[in-house]
Amino acid sequence: MPSLQTTPAPDLADIADFAARAACDAGKIALGWFRHPVSIDIKSDLSPVTEADRAVEADLRARIAASWPDHAILGEEYGARGAADAPTWVIDPIDGTRSFITGWPVWGVLLAFTEAHRPQVGVIHMPVLGETWTGIRGGGSWMTGRDGDRQPCRTSTCRELARARFYTTSPDYFDAGEQPAYRALDAAAGVPRFGGDCYGYALLASGHVDLVVETRLQPYDFLALVPVIEEAGGVITDWQGRPLTLDSGEQVVAAATPELHAEALALIAAQG
Repeated sequence: MPSLQTTPAPDLADIADFAARAACDAGKIALGWFRHPVSIDIKSDLSPVTEADRAVEADLRARIAASWPDHAILGEEYGARGAADAPTWVIDPIDGTRSFITGWPVWGVLLAFTEAHRPQVGVIHMPVLGETWTGIRGGGSWMTGRDGDRQPCRTSTCRELARARFYTTSPDYFDAGEQPAYRALDAAAGVPRFGGDCYGYALLASGHVDLVVETRLQPYDFLALVPVIEEAGGVITDWQGRPLTLDSGEQVVAAATPELHAEALALIAAQG
């Protein structure tokens, strides 16, 4: 007679430990290609992809499948596998491929674990810098440095856009309908900066950046960021203030405080 037992729910601390180790190990694969000749293809959305992207994602998929065979996987390069209602791992093998192929060291490996389409664990690993951010819903957020020292994350206390250190990856990513919102934020922010991809969000969690606003993102670009930022005291949503889930897309705003987040959303909404 078959057993009626089901696989026990995984402990989020165990999930986070696995995710951080997997991301760090996969990052070593990417480092083998960094600043070396690498095959580059252009995808249908005109974004670049390299053999390093594919190798990192394949490695992470294999690790997840071996440890959590009943879990689903969504990755940037190889799509979705598994039941839609299963716990789901979300992979961005190299967040910042443009940085990667131009020798810029600010690119990362993103790995998220979701249940009921909501991110529960997130890891941001920066292989070149040797820095890893981990967040567990209800369990805190921390950065582990190259020396293994773990530091709790805490966002800044900035509540005013006029004093905010504002990041976006590139002004060119905002389309014609979004440009007024971007220009208004850029004009109002105290210190606007460009570049960084996932690193801007990691720096926000650690209190060095106050606001990040972006567009043209997919779940694999942002779900790993959510537990890291929220558990550090920040707020991260779409441009309408809705929580980010597997079903979200495109527009993201992350802020150090609820007050700054509300001001940014109001300014975005005022641009129509």
